[in-house]
Amino acid sequence: MRNFIWGVSLLFAGMSVSFAQTNGLEKGTYLCTNKGEKIKMNLLDNNKFELVFYTGDYEIKGDSLVFTKKATAENRFDLTFKNDKKAKKIKINFINPSYYSFYVGTQKGSETVQYQRVSDIKTKVDPEWTKTDVEFEIDKTDFLYLVYEDYNGKSDVSKYALPKDVSEIKVDYNLQLLGTMNINGFYDRKTNELKVYELSEKDALVFVNEKNVQPEKVSTVVPVEKQTIMNWTYPGKLSSLPYDNSSLYPTDSVAVAVDSAYSPNYSKYDFKLKIENSLTKALAATKEAKNNKFLVVYYDSKKAAKEGFDTFIKDQETQTGYNMYDSYNAQYDVYNYYLAGADDKKWLKNNKITNDPSLFILNSQGDILGIAKSDLAAQQYQFSYYGDLYRKLQRADAFVSIDKTLKNKKASDADLITAFNKGALLEYSYDYDLESTVSDPNSTEFVITKPTLNKKEVAQLWKKLIEAHQKDTKPNMVLVETIIKEIKNQGFTKQLFNEDRILNDTDFLAIDYLLKHSDEIENNRTAYKSDESAIHTVGNAVSEVSNALQQNVYASQDGVTGEINKEKVNSVYKKIIASGKGNFDAYRNYFYYLAQIEDNDGSNTTYLREFNNYFDATLAGASPIEKLDAIFSGLDSSSSYSYDGWNSFKDYHSDICNNAAWAVVVKPQNSNFIKDAIKWSEYSLKISKNNPYYLDTLGQLYYKDGQKEKAIATQTLAVKYLNDEVEEETASEMKAVLAKMQNGTY
Repeated sequence: MRNFIWGVSLLFAGMSVSFAQTNGLEKGTYLCTNKGEKIKMNLLDNNKFELVFYTGDYEIKGDSLVFTKKATAENRFDLTFKNDKKAKKIKINFINPSYYSFYVGTQKGSETVQYQRVSDIKTKVDPEWTKTDVEFEIDKTDFLYLVYEDYNGKSDVSKYALPKDVSEIKVDYNLQLLGTMNINGFYDRKTNELKVYELSEKDALVFVNEKNVQPEKVSTVVPVEKQTIMNWTYPGKLSSLPYDNSSLYPTDSVAVAVDSAYSPNYSKYDFKLKIENSLTKALAATKEAKNNKFLVVYYDSKKAAKEGFDTFIKDQETQTGYNMYDSYNAQYDVYNYYLAGADDKKWLKNNKITNDPSLFILNSQGDILGIAKSDLAAQQYQFSYYGDLYRKLQRADAFVSIDKTLKNKKASDADLITAFNKGALLEYSYDYDLESTVSDPNSTEFVITKPTLNKKEVAQLWKKLIEAHQKDTKPNMVLVETIIKEIKNQGFTKQLFNEDRILNDTDFLAIDYLLKHSDEIENNRTAYKSDESAIHTVGNAVSEVSNALQQNVYASQDGVTGEINKEKVNSVYKKIIASGKGNFDAYRNYFYYLAQIEDNDGSNTTYLREFNNYFDATLAGASPIEKLDAIFSGLDSSSSYSYDGWNSFKDYHSDICNNAAWAVVVKPQNSNFIKDAIKWSEYSLKISKNNPYYLDTLGQLYYKDGQKEKAIATQTLAVKYLNDEVEEETASEMKAVLAKMQNGTY
């Protein structure tokens, strides 16, 4: 029941239920036996039911009823141990954690606790989420930590001392959470269970008649320490809160110990904001910051404004310190703050800011990006690195920066590059609609600045910038990064105008810039990526160019407007290969591109000739596996195959050799390549032995080459190694080919 956890109110309602398909189901009280919920379902007369989530005793005092809520479980988790002295690892069976935010931590002695989110573990061990429970193994350890994190930022952390010989641990939990449900139900006569679900039977609540329920087992395993912690975290933990609500809780007491004086293993960097005493200094400090920061300015003429501002600053320092964990990280330091005063009234008037109180945000150049008719406290939740506002401001900053450069004929080269780079580095959020902004100037929410940009003017300005840098003797890395984003359809054009397009003349000019400086880009990109001011993703220039060309092919196949300039695409690939810098990614994309194109006579001559050159120079010879391993070891980290792994890399090469060889089998126009195709096909079987598809290709090539006995023997093997993975139609065709070879009708 996916909505089950979103509320905390009590549901006690009579609703109509049909029992037409539930013969044998008795009226009465049923108790839920899974999901960690202590829930009752009462089936009443007149086809009514009740879901009961809170039960207890009551007293009558005068005209009042005094309810005594039933005591909740003392421990959040119930653990059951199995012991085996010979066990080398510990098996964990975590009961149905699907809907809640749970974490598991391990600790040896006094070492740092190592945490993992249970949902992340489930994704690894059960990627299809086919099982209800999560089963996994951990190394032997001294202490086990179990954490439940609720949706208000509060976490219950339990630490358990583990027996030395423990081999299995079953983890169950006790929660009392409630939400709106749209439920269905049925009675299982085989098991005498009533199953109630919202979305699917797999996630059903299971009830049994209370008269058949065994007495509740009392947990015999008690945690050695327990705490309740606000905004609990650990190194590398991603925020699971839907919004930053740190201001709702005290900032001077983060952990409350329960049953012990245990101090949590929790760190906070002592982060301090520097608050300037003038708007000029505040803007200067924002401009000098390493990362792209914004200045939040608060104007409020009330006397209490200073006290509220100081409290806000203290809260922001605390929350930012928690995000940084134990050392400064510029990634989270994204706002400076300034309290406007009497000296700023002229500036406020010139910028038509008349609301009191008023809250507005400036970029490092002093441009207003957002303004709200609101006090600071009401907007505090917005000022988090994880918040939607920060990404909207980044988008507004890019629009404003490019708009200013368009209008400023004296804009410097550096200003132009910076403006386009801001647009290129924007990222879409999958959780928020960043284009959805408030437009009412009297709104208490932020009204975000968004000038209207002329796409043609932006394109012309970009073209002039690229042309101006063609004679550079060394690469400008900010420009390099911007070019890479743009040619891969991820840059400012995509971000500002939401447009997918085919590479144009300016793009090919920009590609020439990358290839010209590819060696220096390779030498400089590691240092550039380590810059703390932003997250940079510059890959190997040759790989990035070939990937962009490949995406260009995909875009054309998806119906994106424009036509591929085949002549220029071929020219780029040939330039890469002629330079001797044709790495695996370049060749892989080149071959895919060529495979989509037929020559005028219907042959694949161009593709097969280029592939044969690559094969002879790179793959042919003794020890094919060792050669592939050397290529794989030298892959750039940006290559997809560096993530997909060795087996995928190996399969790619056996597949491409077979596919090239198959093109010779099926097209008589390619007959001049039969000898080469046999060479490629034999290679594919050295990499992937006994593959029926590859054997079929090689058998037919042998026959076409006049090696009939060898062909029949090879085709016989192809049929021999047929398996369930081969489609029935393909298997029949292979058998038919063998029969034709044997009777001489092939």
